[in-house]
Amino acid sequence: MPHILGLNIATTNYEVLVAQSLIWAQRRESRAVLFANVHMVMEAYDNPGFRAALNRADLNCPDGMPLVWALRSMGIQEASRVYGPDSTLALLDAAEREGVRVGFYGGRTEVLGLLIAEVQKRHPRLQIAYAASPPFRALTSDEKEIVRSELVGSGVQFLFVGLGCPKQERWVMEHVGTVPMVMFGVGAAFDFVAGTTPQAPRWMMRSGLEWAFRLRCEPKRLMVRYLKHNPRYILYFIWQRFRHAD
Repeated sequence: MPHILGLNIATTNYEVLVAQSLIWAQRRESRAVLFANVHMVMEAYDNPGFRAALNRADLNCPDGMPLVWALRSMGIQEASRVYGPDSTLALLDAAEREGVRVGFYGGRTEVLGLLIAEVQKRHPRLQIAYAASPPFRALTSDEKEIVRSELVGSGVQFLFVGLGCPKQERWVMEHVGTVPMVMFGVGAAFDFVAGTTPQAPRWMMRSGLEWAFRLRCEPKRLMVRYLKHNPRYILYFIWQRFRHAD
């Protein structure tokens, strides 16, 4: 599997992701599907323990165009973007069609409520078996066990986790093998589907300029992240390619 700065990145697409996830769900397997962007790659680069955890995921999908371009520069011309919010919509469509039970974990209480309402509007036959908005503090051991027991008892097969990077990825990887469901770390998908955060136009997404749109919408939250990670990602990946040029 190809890697970008030490993080394994899957060369997949929406159709393969949905088909494989349905197989796992029907078998009640515990699986982890994550969506990697520059932020996640650089968090993994800076933290070897986090990187090792992410590399145990079943799929690290290329969520951002900079990762797709990186894969193509490595000779993987079939590489395409597998965007977390679009994947969420595709997976919800499949879940409604196939009778797969879904759950949502994360987001602020008001966002989660709007998300559930929008999902029910779009998918009236979808079985939503679980929804929880955890506190922003760390959970106690007892609270973690309550969440785990509730998830197992709910019968959820697809669990969408929206806690933000790197918290959601840590949560997902901590629960692999402990809950019989496919877990998707989808981050901003909760806000986008709920309609509480605007999405960039598709032309900006295709051009790799989504970061500029999001920075304009959330400058205080994203300015430091982009200044810290984006330039280093470019420089370090150029160095990776230089080292493996032969």
